[in-house]
Amino acid sequence: MRKFFIIVLMTFMFTACNKTNIERMKQHLTANSESIQQQSELAVERSDSANDKTQGLIVRIAEIEVHDSYLSDYLAAAHNVGTKSVETEPGVICIFPMQVKDQPNIIRIVEIYSDQNSYQAHLQTPHFLEYKQSTLHMVKSLRLIDTSPLAPELMEHIFRKL
Repeated sequence: MRKFFIIVLMTFMFTACNKTNIERMKQHLTANSESIQQQSELAVERSDSANDKTQGLIVRIAEIEVHDSYLSDYLAAAHNVGTKSVETEPGVICIFPMQVKDQPNIIRIVEIYSDQNSYQAHLQTPHFLEYKQSTLHMVKSLRLIDTSPLAPELMEHIFRKL
């Protein structure tokens, strides 16, 4: 399709321009074509590199309903475990707890681990075990939703923006 467009454009230019301008147009189109090809190849390399880094990611959303009477205690515990996990565990990329605005006792946590081993190691850390034991009676329901990222190559760009 691109070659056809170039041929049509060149034919049009041939009838409208003199020979010098046609030569300039050929050089310009050739240079742009090579530049576009190089950019395309670079994008593929970047995408492959990002896919290598994100291939084994564990990405999960935890949906937690907390008993109203324990909400403030639960929020503190969720904040603590998330902070300690991200700060001290190399395989924990993100633990990001959030409250649903119109239902403050509904907590959603985005969890991202570099791989299955990192997730399993996280479950055995003292700070996670303490969190789990201390909040067990506070939690009305828990649902873990495993996900598959649609654009894993964007992961490194998302976190770089902060």
